[in-house]
Amino acid sequence: MTSKQTTRPLRVLQLTDPHLMASADGALLGVNTRDSLDAVIAEVLKSHGQPDLILATGDLAQDGSDEAYRVLGDRLAAFSCDAAWIAGNHDHVASLARVAERYGAARRHIVQGGWQFIFLDSSVPGKVHGELAESELDFLADMLKQHPDLPALVTLHHHPVDISADWMRDIGLRNREDFWQVIDRFPQVKVVLWGHIHQTYEQCRNGVQLLATPSTCIQFTSGSRQFSVEDRAPGYRWFELQASGNFTTEVCRALDFEFELDQSRSGY
Repeated sequence: MTSKQTTRPLRVLQLTDPHLMASADGALLGVNTRDSLDAVIAEVLKSHGQPDLILATGDLAQDGSDEAYRVLGDRLAAFSCDAAWIAGNHDHVASLARVAERYGAARRHIVQGGWQFIFLDSSVPGKVHGELAESELDFLADMLKQHPDLPALVTLHHHPVDISADWMRDIGLRNREDFWQVIDRFPQVKVVLWGHIHQTYEQCRNGVQLLATPSTCIQFTSGSRQFSVEDRAPGYRWFELQASGNFTTEVCRALDFEFELDQSRSGY
């Protein structure tokens, strides 16, 4: 009697919005962003172990410095897997790309574990809001055409839907209708994933799971009408992806990380 061999799911880690800085004591609203990232990485290793792939989804550096990106690359050496980095509104795209190349994290399309992953640049130089250039939309469509039978996860930095925090309404993806017109043409898209909003978001749209994840540093208050941060621990998102297209996901936080949040600031 033969037993069926089961293939374990692909384990994917999302880290987002670390806001690293060239200075080792660089802090965002009182939180040292290197220390908070270290706490999140320690929590990943304790609670989930090694992932198979890491998605770093923007605002990797607060100051856009090469040194901040090198710090990220060195920190991610705690994991024995590939990573892909994308830009957010705080990133310097050329610096990020240059350093990401050195760390093997510059790929924009990955096929692994029976899934395809597509990484989009929604950053607009000098602006907080996001937009996908025509070339990005064409790239998205072309990659999805190439692998019609593989479940797909599409990731970008800016939120392509309205969320409950009113003050973030104007700083999401501006041409979201163009984005959804592409996504809606390809039923193999299972997940659209982003950062930027520093909080958890989970909804479903036309069979596509829409997901956002807490920052590895500070957290924005959910449902706030004006800029506001809340005293919640830094976090990450973990996926377990089956080649069938089924998956599970959860958000976890580094609850042991101690910090004193400066809530007097009106922006970041």
